[in-house]
Amino acid sequence: MFCISSDNKRAYTANVGPGTVSVIDIPAKKTLATIPISKTTQRISMSPDDRWVFTSDQTKPQLAVIDTSKNEVAKWIEMPGIGYGSAPTPNGKFLVIALPNKNKVAVIDLKTMSVTTTLDVPKAPQETLVRPDGEEAYVSCDASKQIAVIDTKNWKVAKLIDAGPSADGLAWAKGE
Repeated sequence: MFCISSDNKRAYTANVGPGTVSVIDIPAKKTLATIPISKTTQRISMSPDDRWVFTSDQTKPQLAVIDTSKNEVAKWIEMPGIGYGSAPTPNGKFLVIALPNKNKVAVIDLKTMSVTTTLDVPKAPQETLVRPDGEEAYVSCDASKQIAVIDTKNWKVAKLIDAGPSADGLAWAKGE
């Protein structure tokens, strides 16, 4: 559970048990800061411009927004449920976040830093991934053994893909 800045110089890790985020200077191989979030935190993502890091408070339905220029929580976004995996759209306008206990996905407008849409998805959404062209988002839904494919133009579930048991982590691989 980490994300890396686009210049590969900083890593941000979600430290679940202590409920913190560590900021790591990769070239120097040292920790720059440890940011308190809550008693427990989960998953982490970064805006495409490297300005914000997002991690979910697991004790309250809120998302921590970390300002990477200060390495501190800049704001909290109230959510309709406790968040889990999140991913920004490539244009930096939205953040897609799974709400496992609600069987929903929330869409956060990153300009207003507020939830604008929620979508019903199959049971236990876990991780999110947005396609590099921004046209679709994918949400792994563990208990249903499916991946929900979301059309990001109209924010609707376009289809479901059978994925088998323990559908969780997602990654995008470039083909040659």
